[in-house]
Amino acid sequence: MSDFFNLSYIPERLALVQGDNIATIFEGRQQTWRDFQDRVTRLAGGLLTCGVGRRDFVAVLAENSDRFFELYFTPAWVGAVLTPLNTRWSYGENLYALQDSGAKTLFFDDSFRDIARQLKDNRDHAIETFIYMGEEDCPDWALDYEQLIRDHGPAVQVRTKGHDMAALMYTGGTTGTPKGVMLSHMGIWSSIISASHGMGCRDDDIYLHASPMFHVGDYGVSMAAALAGATQVMIRRFSVGGVLDAISDQQVTMTLLVPTMVKMLLADEKTEKADISNLRQLIYGASPMPEGLLVTCMERLVDVDLVQVYGQTELSPLATVLPALDHTFGNKRLRSAGKAGLCVSLRIEDADGNILPTGEVGQVVIHGPNVMLGYWNKPEVTAAALKDGWVHTGDAGYLDRDGYLYLVDRLKDMIITGAENVYSAEVESVISLYPGVLDVAVIGIPDAEWGEAVHALVILKAGASVTEQDIIRHCKGKIADYKCPRQVAFRTEFPLSAAGKTLKTELRKPFWPDGERLVN
Repeated sequence: MSDFFNLSYIPERLALVQGDNIATIFEGRQQTWRDFQDRVTRLAGGLLTCGVGRRDFVAVLAENSDRFFELYFTPAWVGAVLTPLNTRWSYGENLYALQDSGAKTLFFDDSFRDIARQLKDNRDHAIETFIYMGEEDCPDWALDYEQLIRDHGPAVQVRTKGHDMAALMYTGGTTGTPKGVMLSHMGIWSSIISASHGMGCRDDDIYLHASPMFHVGDYGVSMAAALAGATQVMIRRFSVGGVLDAISDQQVTMTLLVPTMVKMLLADEKTEKADISNLRQLIYGASPMPEGLLVTCMERLVDVDLVQVYGQTELSPLATVLPALDHTFGNKRLRSAGKAGLCVSLRIEDADGNILPTGEVGQVVIHGPNVMLGYWNKPEVTAAALKDGWVHTGDAGYLDRDGYLYLVDRLKDMIITGAENVYSAEVESVISLYPGVLDVAVIGIPDAEWGEAVHALVILKAGASVTEQDIIRHCKGKIADYKCPRQVAFRTEFPLSAAGKTLKTELRKPFWPDGERLVN
């Protein structure tokens, strides 16, 4: 029975039950699910002739495309492991991931031709085969993606087990070298079942890949949509114009955006004029959504259902879902991350591993078939994060009596001022509600008297006139005095990760020149 939990079952089933439905649309070309399945199996045949087999790592360094979506399934067909690389990483960072994984095959597109050539010339890795998946002429030192499909017949499907590794997803590496997270077929299957159930995916949906396809967020949500039979539309990279055009031209019904993308969408005047009448659902996640931005989104996109998903790479990736029904004005649950997914167990623990009661803040820990197998080549780090089958997320939060999870901070971002714990999410939520505030990040900075002081960094909406004292006065009376920012600085932008998360480590660097906070 565990053979059933193979990711390659998804296109196999869709080719059977809705083979004539449109599977993918990308830059003027489209294909049915029957065509999609045929291409996946033929490309798998090409991989076999390249020496790719069970447990081999297949790396991808490319922007969004229909071919990238085919690669979500092709390695699984031959029992290999998909290894997407971060398109915003430097050459050195991606070289590290290739060396760490020992990947034998690299797919690349036009945007990364130069990096692929560098890798070809640098033999300090295990890559044996370079496969070009772009739109121009294939370089003579690589194999051509389309030629591989034309030259090979369908491969025989390798029926891996549910606990076998399906993907190796590298985390951002903000606290050292990147970690390769090992995800199983069973783990990804259970996560997409939870997501599909929580989001209410339908076979007539049209899903837009606006977030980067190498990221586990888009990977998980789009796979959930695909499980239901939804058509997949791709744009190469996020832009407000690209998203709006795709929604209008392709009648997109659902998409995943990180809060930074939502902020950009709402701030652009093109959004007011665009036809987004087909969009029924906007899924958001990957980083916290400030309450003020969420309320603005609800006010502006009145006919669009909002759904929040929370998770992390180590959870394949889904942990909780806040459904559209909970997105109502004045609902305190707007501040929550929702309830545990269908295949997820969740609890809150203190520093000693004791389970905490309702309302008490501690570390969020997750158990279920969705949890990672561990970190590749990092047994000690795995042992610290995965204890008795429970993933210790590093997130601080609490549960209410109805089982809704409220996240208050990353444990490493918690501010300790005068022996009091301050959770940045609470302060950010209050500041985000002040008129004229577009985005906010709260960090701890050195303070001789209190150890750390609460410091707010604020981005204002265009034309807004807001002072430091305006923000501080706004916070007084809404939260305890020790939680109120001592200082407010204004920025025009924040450093972002490839997933659109604000990089607080970068924001803290000027204040902690030695790279280490003095309190923890």
